[in-house]
Amino acid sequence: MDDRYAMSRRAVLLGVTGVATGCSSSGGRAATPTPTSGTPTAAPTGGTPAPSSAPTLPTVTTWAPDPGDVQPQVKQRAVTLVSALGAWPPGGQGPAAARARLAALGFAPELADRAGPLLSQAPQAVLEVVDAQYGGILDDTASVLVVCRRWTRAEDGAVTADGSTVDVRLSRASPVWTVTTLYPSDPGPAAASLSAQATRILADSRITLPPAATADVRAGAVHASVLTALETLAAEHTIDVSVLRSGHPINVFGTTRPSDHPRGRAVDVWRIDGRSVVNPATPRALVEGFMRAGAAAGSYNVGGPYQLSGAAFFSDPTHRDHVHLGFAT
Repeated sequence: MDDRYAMSRRAVLLGVTGVATGCSSSGGRAATPTPTSGTPTAAPTGGTPAPSSAPTLPTVTTWAPDPGDVQPQVKQRAVTLVSALGAWPPGGQGPAAARARLAALGFAPELADRAGPLLSQAPQAVLEVVDAQYGGILDDTASVLVVCRRWTRAEDGAVTADGSTVDVRLSRASPVWTVTTLYPSDPGPAAASLSAQATRILADSRITLPPAATADVRAGAVHASVLTALETLAAEHTIDVSVLRSGHPINVFGTTRPSDHPRGRAVDVWRIDGRSVVNPATPRALVEGFMRAGAAAGSYNVGGPYQLSGAAFFSDPTHRDHVHLGFAT
């Protein structure tokens, strides 16, 4: 276990400000499906069939790496793990079944013991990966942030939507990288009241937040500087956020330097105006313009796939697949 987990993620994050699988567009990610009424999937033997009017679980798109991804097989391995933990056929709920699924895929079965909110006692679940983003990629180790939406069906047929962001850690091995551990997001409870700005962000159709990021905003855990920048940028662009606070490594990967994300002072954006940052077909001018706009909106630390001139900008393999905006105040 690395230094970032010398204490629990929740303990580290208690001092934050103020207080859940792929898309069919470019980049191997997916539009959000919604449950519909129809004939339900058959219940497992001995179970009670859901009423015919009950909502069905959505059909989800399978995530696939983008041609522009660094080490795409590393991302695929992380996504396979999370999908095996967070989704199951009728009757496949529970830790024992999760351990069996991992073993069948060549993962250490005990990884299921760290799955936390990915597991439940619902008889059936489907999971969609919104994005798989690097939290860090070095020569021999990696962090992949698997951003998920998930739907579970209860015994009575009721469908519940949730989701998380899972920090999957891997180390180089042959023929495939080895998953060493995982850290599901833990945004914490919703705040008793929200600022007007946070309420606007949650309602803004030009800003798409995955479940963990939505929960971060609802918890009042995202700094006003980040929310202000998102509003400013959304006046000119549609924005798909991958990570705000929860689910991100506490330290900048491979270092002991604290990341701005767990303090609620950073945002990662994986798609701009419907174009994924990592896709080679996405115009460079669009991504560069967004990076410059992020700096103009107050970010002191702008990372992305391209190295721009100026002290605020940086680029490395980790940031090939997203634009990072960090804020000092």
